[in-house]
Amino acid sequence: MLLAKGIQTAEDLLYHLPFRYEDRQNPRSLDELVPGETASVIAEVRGSALLRTRRMPIFELTVGQGNRALKCIWFNGTYLQGKFLAGQTVAVYGKVEPSRTTSNLKMIQPQFEVLPDASDDAETRLLEVGRITPVYESLGGARLASRWQRKTIFNLLEALRGTVPECLPRDLLARLCLPDRETALREVHFPPEGTPFAQLQSWAAPSHRRLIFEELFFLELGLELKRRRMRERPGIAFSLGDKEREAIREVLPFHPTRAQKRALGEIVGDMRAASPMRRLLQGDVGSGKTIVALQAMLVAMENGYQAALMAPTEILATQHFLAARKLLEKSSRNPRIVLLTGSLDEDRKRRTRSLINRGEAQLVIGTHALIEEKVEFDRLGLVVVDEQHRFGVLQRFKLMKKPNQAEPDVLVMTATPIPRTLALTLYGDLEVSVLDELPPGRTPIVTRRVEGEKAPEVWEFIRKQAAQGRQAYIVYPVIEGTKDDQPELDFSRDDAGGGINVEPGLQSQVSKSRPGPPKSVRKGKTAELFPKAAQEASPGAKSGLKSAVEMYEELRTGPLSSLRVGLLHGRLDADEKEIIMRRFQRGEIDVLVATTVIEVGVDVPNATVMVVEHAERFGLAQLHQLRGRVGRGAAKSYCVLITGPKVSEQGEERLNAMVRTQDGFELAELDLTLRGPGEFFGTRQAGLPDFRVANLVRDRKLLELAKQEAAQFATAPDAAVTEAERARVWAQLKDSWQRRYGLVEAG
Repeated sequence: MLLAKGIQTAEDLLYHLPFRYEDRQNPRSLDELVPGETASVIAEVRGSALLRTRRMPIFELTVGQGNRALKCIWFNGTYLQGKFLAGQTVAVYGKVEPSRTTSNLKMIQPQFEVLPDASDDAETRLLEVGRITPVYESLGGARLASRWQRKTIFNLLEALRGTVPECLPRDLLARLCLPDRETALREVHFPPEGTPFAQLQSWAAPSHRRLIFEELFFLELGLELKRRRMRERPGIAFSLGDKEREAIREVLPFHPTRAQKRALGEIVGDMRAASPMRRLLQGDVGSGKTIVALQAMLVAMENGYQAALMAPTEILATQHFLAARKLLEKSSRNPRIVLLTGSLDEDRKRRTRSLINRGEAQLVIGTHALIEEKVEFDRLGLVVVDEQHRFGVLQRFKLMKKPNQAEPDVLVMTATPIPRTLALTLYGDLEVSVLDELPPGRTPIVTRRVEGEKAPEVWEFIRKQAAQGRQAYIVYPVIEGTKDDQPELDFSRDDAGGGINVEPGLQSQVSKSRPGPPKSVRKGKTAELFPKAAQEASPGAKSGLKSAVEMYEELRTGPLSSLRVGLLHGRLDADEKEIIMRRFQRGEIDVLVATTVIEVGVDVPNATVMVVEHAERFGLAQLHQLRGRVGRGAAKSYCVLITGPKVSEQGEERLNAMVRTQDGFELAELDLTLRGPGEFFGTRQAGLPDFRVANLVRDRKLLELAKQEAAQFATAPDAAVTEAERARVWAQLKDSWQRRYGLVEAG
């Protein structure tokens, strides 16, 4: 059981910290409790009962102090029958709620612990009563719950008293006012009297800060080592002269922003070095990352090397291919550009691979197909990876170059804004460039949230926009059928699944323009955006999630029958996708019904309306990406978020944030807070460890401090640090850190 929780050694057990504390020095009295607060209470068991209801068994426990009582309720609580005896002392922890039937209060599903009595040994009573008591997550059943952990950890600390090895330099600890390792471990498990309770609950006590800093210090030291070793590898030293500058000037569609100039300067500076470039280019939706990457690829091509751009989806790869071809038409060099994706027929793949292998294709754009073993580049100089957070491929670039060749430079792009220090930690061996301003001509997007019953007003608004020559997207969370069938439900960890077969031919239909009778209108309620609306039933008003295929049929034959409506989703083959995209770009489709395949890459300046149905089901970053598909031209643009009947508390926060701001960095901060770092970053995918003490969001200031100190230690440690201390730091990095995470090879 312990092994399954990652506990292999005594050290691992000591770093299994309490997830909360209970103040049993001064327990709350029932008279002090306030409805709505979360509190810990110590009281006497007065009675218990298991109530059999039609829905489920409910276990009720009544505890009291004097003449006051508190009722504790557990649903499906059969397992609690016989666990409590009248007269026992228990600690309960939960949210206090008013009772509808009595003046007493209640707790629903509280955590609880039966406290020791006179029959228990003195050590148990010492660790659980009259002190701030640690509460641990169970390591496996009741036998390894908090009581066992308290006794075991207390005895372990006593056995190790005075012998816990220090792994950080003493001078560093003194300078940062952090306790030594043994003191920190002892006080984090058994806080001394007088420790502020609020500090403990927020992981801000000196003992917590010391252990958090320690973990982040070794993480950053390992990443610093990776970066240094990367810089020692042989790379390509590109030149940047008049020829390369002229090639860049030829293809620029507009005057670059200061941020674009700065980022390109940083990228080219890396490319001119003799070591391989590993750089992250991050920027908000529409900040112009692709044009910066294309300029970098031109530098590589002008130096006689091939460049490759890899995208996570075929739609995005095709978009990049079409955009690059259009821009490079202006170039007097006329480089050969090829597209390689998994859905191409074998003959086209074979011909394309041959062009790549012979070096006749200077710019190669594709999906994961680029890193298949059959693909051999002749002279690869630069790899650009778009939306890297969607797939972990950095380690596989060795497949893209021939043996004994220098490593190509790598530029990773993401439209998910990440605070700089976190980005440097997430992408451990990458430097970071940030595009923090939008190119001229991007107009603000009006964002509104409406309830599903107001959908007819939205369709009326789309018809008005189409009458002005504009185009619209309508996005649905699933392709067809139930949500469990859909590969594109990637906004929730447990919504991923396999795909389904869609009726052949249905996907590529585009309804022709059909004039229809004018609709009667009524007054709407949705601010100034929808002043009038058609009196028509909302299509897809069935229960459950609406799907793109079903709503495509309902919309094109119903409220949008006067418009040309197209359908785009991830189950189409590459040719069908390209036909639909080109028709939409040429203005032959007024409304594109789609799934999240259009989240990134689709660029149609004439599209001014983005409608997202079931918006509460999408993640914040995904909603922001979808909104970024409009507002790309001079006309005023709109994003309409249609919600279902039930919206969770977090869903409300996401939707309110979308209406409030278009700042991607602000939205990313909120997304980090709501989802936590593991889910936000995709921890395992990125190669980061599951931290046992630190939290990248909560502990960002300590992360920045750890990064500074680790870089200083690796480069030129303080003269006050002894050789023995330096050796202990490297030994800790190599032995403990490498054993636990396998993240770095310390030398």
